[in-house]
Amino acid sequence: MALQLYIGNKNYSSWSMRPWVLLKQAGIPFEEVMVRFDSFEAGSTFKQSLRGVNPVGKVPVLVDDGFAVWDTLAIAEYLAERFPQHPLWPADAQARARARSVCAEMHSGFTGLRGACPMNIEATLVDTGRLIWRDKPGVRADMARLCGLWGELLAAQPDKMPDGSAPLLFGHFSIADAFFAPVCMRLKTYALPLPANLAAYVDRVAALPGVQAWIQDALAEHDFLDFEEPYRLGR
Repeated sequence: MALQLYIGNKNYSSWSMRPWVLLKQAGIPFEEVMVRFDSFEAGSTFKQSLRGVNPVGKVPVLVDDGFAVWDTLAIAEYLAERFPQHPLWPADAQARARARSVCAEMHSGFTGLRGACPMNIEATLVDTGRLIWRDKPGVRADMARLCGLWGELLAAQPDKMPDGSAPLLFGHFSIADAFFAPVCMRLKTYALPLPANLAAYVDRVAALPGVQAWIQDALAEHDFLDFEEPYRLGR
C-alpha cells in the first residue's frame, strides 16, 4: 500500500508543506489526501474528516499501511528510517545532529515571525510586511536569529556542489530545507528584509521542483478563509 499524507490547504498550511515537500523532493511515492480547512471547531468538516486518522485532529498525518504518524518531526524521522536509500539527513554525525537541532528550533521557535506572518503563498503583502517589521520587535528578533542561523550553516558549505549548483543548508537537500520552506514562503509574501546571500537561498528553495509543485497547487486553490487571512478582506 502506498504512503498516504493527509494535508490541509496548500496556500495556508505551513505544517503540511514540510512533509509534502520532503516526500516530493526526495522522490518517495505517496498519495495526497487533501482535507480542506473550513474551521477548527470540533464539529467542523475538517475535524470530522480526520476522525479515526489522527487522535489530535490535525494535519499533517502520514499513514503507512494503516499506521499513522503525526507531527512533522515524527513524520520526518519516520521517513528517514523507512527510506534509508533516500538520504534525508546529512551523513556526517555532527552535521546530522545540527540539522536535527535547527529543525527542532524551527518546530518550537520563531513564534513571533510565524504568528505575525501566517503563510499565504498566493498573497503579496509587501505593505503589511513593512508595518510588521516596524511594529513587531519579536519579528525583528526572530529574523535576526534566522539570519544568523542560515548564515552560519551556509558559510560552512562549499561555494558549489559537485553538480555545479549552489548549496542548501547542509549542502544537498535535507529535512532542514523542507522545514524552512514555509518560512521562505513567508519571507517572499511579506518581503521581509534579508541579506543578499540569504535572499539567494530563499530563491533556491523556492525553485526546488518539490517546492514549485506545492506553490503551483497553492495558486490553483482559489480559497479565501478569513480566519487564515488577518491582513486582507478577499482574494
